[in-house]
Amino acid sequence: MLSNMQMPKQMTSSSYDYLLLWITLALLGLGLVMVYSASIAIAEANASIGHQSTYYLMRQAIFIGISLVAAYVAFQVPMEWWQKMAPHLFLLAIGLLILVLIPGVGRNINGSQRWLSLFVINLQPSEFMKLFAAMYVADYAVRKSAQMDSIVKGFLPMVAVMVLVGFLLLREPDFGALAVVASISISILWLAGINVWVFVGLLAVLPVAVYFLIVSSPYRLQRVIGFMDPWADPFGKGYQLSHALIAFGRGEWFGVGLGASVEKLLYLPEAHTDFLFAVIAEELGFVGVVTVLFLFSWLIIRAFGIGKEAAANEQYFSALLAQGIGVWIGAQAIINIGVNMGVLPTKGLTLPLLSFGGSGILANCIAIAVLLRIDYENRLIQKGLRV
Repeated sequence: MLSNMQMPKQMTSSSYDYLLLWITLALLGLGLVMVYSASIAIAEANASIGHQSTYYLMRQAIFIGISLVAAYVAFQVPMEWWQKMAPHLFLLAIGLLILVLIPGVGRNINGSQRWLSLFVINLQPSEFMKLFAAMYVADYAVRKSAQMDSIVKGFLPMVAVMVLVGFLLLREPDFGALAVVASISISILWLAGINVWVFVGLLAVLPVAVYFLIVSSPYRLQRVIGFMDPWADPFGKGYQLSHALIAFGRGEWFGVGLGASVEKLLYLPEAHTDFLFAVIAEELGFVGVVTVLFLFSWLIIRAFGIGKEAAANEQYFSALLAQGIGVWIGAQAIINIGVNMGVLPTKGLTLPLLSFGGSGILANCIAIAVLLRIDYENRLIQKGLRV
């Protein structure tokens, strides 16, 4: 709670990073428009939802509305409380990951058991694990700051915890979420001052671990084979990637026009989720692609800037968490965009703040709200006010 002061009834532009807020709203707004455009065909073809062309549009609008309310509530919560609750929230996320794997409890969609049915919507625990893992690792690094240079006391306990998380995510399976959580954790530990030789050793081991995970799973191996040469089997292993590349090629400089995509007409699978960026490239062209990249770049730069300011104010948990959120948004966006452009093998990761999905939008909005809260507390400290 705020000490010796009340939360201001009216926020001014000098009280928070209004540009970061508008960039977030711009991404949400663009995502809403593009989700509608990309989902019309599949919605009209789906008899189970009554062939309603606005089905995904309405659900995405509801998701965004709920997420903005949740974000407003999250913004009111002091960082001191988030740090105190970080271990408990992390345990909650682990509990949900276990729950989703229980037969009859977790919901299986397209061969992956990643969702909990809440009757009206499906909850995807792995999305919240990204946020709560960032909080937990940041809190751990602050608590163990004097021991971060020790392999036994600082590094191995965190490895044990992350191995458990990795095991649960691979059981779903959700390799994409594991890659993001690992990126967040490793980055925060590095920023917190982990032993440099441990960090170098970890980077050396990671490629070997990724290779083992790929060759040990037939479906992941087939994805990599399809990624290496999608045109060798354009109707099989390379189907998604070949159609994504066709979408990019059709977009050229200025796109074919909003709503005029051909690939979204049931050619490109998951056009409104995993491959939304390909539809953006087709309809809005190179200009649309650069715009999205600019918005994400600015958001990530501000996350690291806010973290730097928090570190200068000796708010180390807030600093590591802000930068961890920046890594999360950046890593997930890079992976999704890389998959769409054929630079990375296909993974089941959505584009943050843009792709269709309630759990992802909710987790992203709460994360941005926490980022805004860190910036808000930075400004209070710089004005000589106690937090």
